[in-house]
Amino acid sequence: MIRSLLFVVMIGFLPGCSWLFGEDGLFPDNASRYQTAPELAPIDVPPHLTTDAIQPDYPVPPIAESAQLATQFETPRPTPLTAKNQADAVRIQSLSGERWALVNVAPGQLWPQVRGFLTTSGIGVAAVDAEAGLIDTQWFKLEDRELATRFRFRVDTGVQRNTAELHVLQQSRGVEDVDWPPESDDQDLERKVLQDVAQYLANSAESVPISMMADRSMSDSGRITLEDSEQETRIRLELPFDRAWASLVKGVEEADFVIDDRNRSEGVLYATFVGPQDEEDSGWFDWLWGGEDDHPLAGHHYQIHLDAAGDNVMLITLRGGEGEEVERREQQALLTILRGNIT
Repeated sequence: MIRSLLFVVMIGFLPGCSWLFGEDGLFPDNASRYQTAPELAPIDVPPHLTTDAIQPDYPVPPIAESAQLATQFETPRPTPLTAKNQADAVRIQSLSGERWALVNVAPGQLWPQVRGFLTTSGIGVAAVDAEAGLIDTQWFKLEDRELATRFRFRVDTGVQRNTAELHVLQQSRGVEDVDWPPESDDQDLERKVLQDVAQYLANSAESVPISMMADRSMSDSGRITLEDSEQETRIRLELPFDRAWASLVKGVEEADFVIDDRNRSEGVLYATFVGPQDEEDSGWFDWLWGGEDDHPLAGHHYQIHLDAAGDNVMLITLRGGEGEEVERREQQALLTILRGNIT
């Protein structure tokens, strides 16, 4: 009964709403007024008076000379969070005698895990520098070593976003304490400790705490980005040449390319794109090429260039097999895949 009464009251009230929203109501329809407003002649102001107080009711904004972009490009598909070569939570990598552990967590998450390893192992901490990502241990003696030893653990930002690197430096105690050496005194001991830490990190991957102090100090954005300039699409890689070259070679092989030749001194890889080989990967380019069975770029030859752009900054660009320019669409698609496989 109450609902029926309210309905009747509302029906009776609606015809009277014009006093609120009608043309002469409290809230007039300005949009319709704008469309039907007549164009009036400008006000004739005497020469001795100013026109500053006269402003149009509906000013027309200025029109730019051209709204066309300086360069045309297509937005590439976002890089997958985990490339196929990053499936493992912890991997040990090496280059020219240097070793480090690549961990698929942000630096702020790796930091407390390293502290947890030292606590579990009963190794005391002598100094901590969260801003530099350094943890120095106290001197201690191992059963099979005559001299006392200490370690420095360095947590660094990984190449890919939300990844971290762990470097270990070992020093044996001599007659007097000295500064840290450029490389470990005992390479075998460094390797063993790095393996032990990596195993501990892999076992504790399920529960990863976060250090807010280290998280604020160390970036988790990675050291690789995809950039669009007016001339080309390119990959910006913040690594020294030696490591950037090794990472590029491995990444190209993982990104559905076959390397035909290489020129390290010129920083050029000659490669053929073969396309996805597994059924699980066959849909990667469907969004771009319409889901064809055979990828249209399969069998195409390319030059992949690695050029220095500053101290420890490299640029990776893609060109045709003879060095010619490649369509922007191809650059974006292939470099996006390559970016996800460089570590």
